[in-house]
Amino acid sequence: MNTAATDRFAIYTSELTRQFGQLTAVDHIDLRVPYGQIFGLLGANGAGKSTVIKMLTTLLSPTSGTAEVGGFDIIKSPGEVRRRIGYVSQLVSADGALTGYENLRLSAKLYGLTKAERDERIADALDFMGLADSAHKLVKTFSGGMIRRLELAQAMLHRPAILFLDEPTLGLDPVARRVVWDRLLDLRHDYGMTVLITTHDMEEAETLSDQLAILHVGRVSVVGNPAELRAGLGADATMDDVFVHYAGGLIHESGTFSEVAQTRRTAHRLG
Repeated sequence: MNTAATDRFAIYTSELTRQFGQLTAVDHIDLRVPYGQIFGLLGANGAGKSTVIKMLTTLLSPTSGTAEVGGFDIIKSPGEVRRRIGYVSQLVSADGALTGYENLRLSAKLYGLTKAERDERIADALDFMGLADSAHKLVKTFSGGMIRRLELAQAMLHRPAILFLDEPTLGLDPVARRVVWDRLLDLRHDYGMTVLITTHDMEEAETLSDQLAILHVGRVSVVGNPAELRAGLGADATMDDVFVHYAGGLIHESGTFSEVAQTRRTAHRLG
């Protein structure tokens, strides 16, 4: 890779590919994500979105191609990549048997924060995510939106430069989903974080993304600003129209801790 070129990008991939036997889940994709943007990967289940995130977060090695995250190669310097990122998967990562505060304290210790840093950052994260009043309640009593906000709080404790979110509002009701969107926009604005999200939700992709890539059967069909992509198809075009045009079809698709966990497990299994 050209170092001078990749320094401008928080995420840079070239011909990134992942195969599982005879199945090509991600097929030679090129992505350029500038620092400070929210970048969306929009696609149906099975499009390859989760596989992309797993490679970029060093959880899965590519079959071929290259990628840099935060200026470091995901294969040559995985430890440097991990130090610079936060990651929230589809699966519930918060422990329902612990309180919100206890979950955050555990995460802070895993990140190696000092006691002084832990206390300050946990308080800041709880306040930022609107969870201060629920900090000492068991997470199994939280709503789906509260769980997601807690997971975001856990991921931001070490102040990552780049935050990866796999289906950030999966299974949430419309009100909770809007609250999570607001927090993500605040993270970009207040902390300058680069955020990469995967989603199959057209409204979410359009609301959050400075740029998005439509992923279809493992390939990038188009990359662009949502409003510009719509405008390219006509004054009355919607994101559904954009998706049909570039991917050839439509995507067909709130609750308690256990319900949210089951929803995310199902989506994770389906890819």
